[in-house]
Amino acid sequence: MQIIVIRMRAFKGEKMKRVLIVEDDQRLSEGIKLALRREYSCSQAYSLAEAREQFAMQTFDLVLLDVNFPDGSGMDYLAELRRESEIPVIMLTANSMEMDIVSGLEQGANDYITKPFSLGILRARVNVWLRDGVRKTEAFQEGDFYFDFYKMEFLHKGRAVQLSATEQRLLRCLTENKGKSVSRSQLIDEAWPGESQFVEAHALTTAISRLRKKLGLHKDQPEHIKTVYGTGYIW
Repeated sequence: MQIIVIRMRAFKGEKMKRVLIVEDDQRLSEGIKLALRREYSCSQAYSLAEAREQFAMQTFDLVLLDVNFPDGSGMDYLAELRRESEIPVIMLTANSMEMDIVSGLEQGANDYITKPFSLGILRARVNVWLRDGVRKTEAFQEGDFYFDFYKMEFLHKGRAVQLSATEQRLLRCLTENKGKSVSRSQLIDEAWPGESQFVEAHALTTAISRLRKKLGLHKDQPEHIKTVYGTGYIW
């Protein structure tokens, strides 16, 4: 598995964000570094041992993590990271089965990209998570609901709710714009970063329906995820 830490494009006078790339495929690692170098300061590790050394020597802002390494499992390293850090982690792996993706997210990964992947989509995902890490770390609490998007904890009446990465992004966008109508196009851009042009309209409707069901919401609860016909949705 591979780990990459990434920072957003630095403004004038601002320190460039750091990226740690942990990938045993050196050609892929170089390709990722090449794609990110204009916006981020990238470091590379080709084994989990090197990743641990890099992480101990300097601070990173995001990690891209592959699964399979000669010296161990990236999933085990993800567990190590989560015991000491809440740094955003994007997993990059050829393991594309649903159970693999669910396992990675449940163990603390913030996002999951399967190989082969577009470097443009990778950059977009990195931009999203680094942006969120800067400005979206506070928890949202209202009535019976408590959502901590940074720790990935979602509670309804004290009961844990398991949300997919897409559902988390939708919920975050809605709650951050509480009281304001959010357009369907904006929600699609937020929920499927870098892939919105390939997302069909009914996918958002389906995702909103699943989110409502998981949160125990119904159409007779207009204050939560209300449909604004012809426009979008509003919390």
